[in-house]
Parts: sequence; structure tokens; C-alpha cells
Amino acid sequence: MRIRLGINPLTWTNDDMPELGAATPLEICLAEGKQAGFAGFELGHKFPRDATLLRPIMARHELDLVSGWYGSRLLERDVDAEMAAAEAHISLLVAMGCKVMVHAEVARAIHGERGVALSQRPVMTDADWAIFAPRITEFAKRLKARGLCLAYHHHMGTVIESQAEIDRLMALTSREVGLLLDTGHLTFAGGDPALAARQHAGRIVHVHCKDIRRAVLGEAKARDLPFLEAVLQGVFTVPGDGCVDYPAVLKPLAAAGYAGWLVVEAEQDPAKAHPLTYARMGHDNLARLARDAFG
Repeated sequence: MRIRLGINPLTWTNDDMPELGAATPLEICLAEGKQAGFAGFELGHKFPRDATLLRPIMARHELDLVSGWYGSRLLERDVDAEMAAAEAHISLLVAMGCKVMVHAEVARAIHGERGVALSQRPVMTDADWAIFAPRITEFAKRLKARGLCLAYHHHMGTVIESQAEIDRLMALTSREVGLLLDTGHLTFAGGDPALAARQHAGRIVHVHCKDIRRAVLGEAKARDLPFLEAVLQGVFTVPGDGCVDYPAVLKPLAAAGYAGWLVVEAEQDPAKAHPLTYARMGHDNLARLARDAFG
């Protein structure tokens, strides 16, 4: 296969809710991720941000650094200011040999607000799009000059959440702006990740594989829960444990020659969803699905 399987440490410890998995050290996350069969990890809040410290840790576990989340505020500041704010993160990813940078616009975002319902999430106006699209295009071009591809992460509770917003982002930006397809977030938003895979296969540079528990999603929407409350209720799970049609998502990517990472990113409460158990389940299910799609 041309692709590799990675995992996000959210299975063990949560960046938005640090109390989840607070006592679990980074070494346990990495050791169990390797034990489950993964080849790499994305960054989490317990990872050192100095490559001279992180490189030997990852090497000891025979793992690669896949990428790491960066939240921009391009609706509030220009590209020069954003590049300056991102410099430490960019430098770390470059030093660690990463090829993509997970990127989301977090200006006005509510995904981390425990008391704010998802129905209150921000929506960009035409005037906002006229500011944002050229700025993120320029940011992506500068990032490419540093050897990184911007992988835009549509995300619940942010200004780019829906399928229509993803489509608009792709239409208004150049090919330097890559797309991170997140199967769980798009399903949560009411979209169709298989359709997105077919429509944007040539722009997809990174994939987050999280599944959705349909019954929990229905309850979360009926109650208009905040994003993090839906996470605590168990809306997300690992690939193959929910309702996402992964063959329909992966086959268009394989046909388009996708050769990046497939990353299990299924944030759950580790006290309810045993991390190693779900890491193994996610790896084994995704490996089988990937073999079927990519050969």
C-alpha cells in the first residue's frame, strides 16, 4: 500500500479537556500506539515542542511524527502576523520531517466552549470569505515554500464545518490549500464524506478516520449539545465501530492516487473507552479497509 496508518493521542489524552487522561504519560500513549500497530502519531499537548527532545522519544518507539494541529486567526490578522505566530509550530514539523500541517481557522470558534451549543457556531459572511480565502491561500503558499502542505481541517463549531463550506473553500482557494477530510466531523455536520472524497480527491492531502455512533449523534443533535459534551457522550468512535461507509470514502482516494496518512482520531473518554482496546480495534479495522481500497 502507498498509505500509512497513524493515530492521534486523543485516544489516551484530550487536548480540549486535559482532565481526560491527565494521569497517562506520553510514554504510555506511544508504547500502546506502537503495540496496536501504528506507524506514527500526531502531536498532542504532552509532546515536547523541541525537536531535539522529541526526535529521540519518537525514535525510541520507532514512530514517525505525522503532523500537528495549528489553529489560525486569519479572520483577525494578516498573513505576516499569522506566519509569525505559527513559526515555532512550522519549525517543529519541518525538523521532524512532516509533510503536512493540520490547519483550522479558530477565530470565533466555539468547539472548545463547554457551555455553548453547536447551533451557535460562527458562520462567515461574504465579506468574511473575501478576507479569509486570499489570506489562507497566501499562507498555504508560504507554508509550501517551507516544505509543508496545508491540510485544512473542517471542524465542528468553527467557521468551516459544513459540506457547502468545504466546497466554497476549495472553490475560492488555489491548489496549495489542501483538504484534510475528517469522516467523523463531516458526518456530524450532516455531510457525506464519500461525496467529499469523490468531489475533492485531488485536493485531499490528509485523512482523519473517526467513526460516528448514529444513536448518540441523533441525541446530540436533538439536545443541541456543545461539541465537547457530545464527545463525552461518545459520539465518536474508531473506524468500523460506527455508521461511516469507509469503503465508499477510501476507494475514490485510492483511485486518485492518495499516498498520505490515514489517521485514527476518535476522541472519547478514556475512562469509558479503554485506549489500547480502541487503538487496536481502530488499527485493525482501518488496516483491513485500507487493504481493500488501496490493494
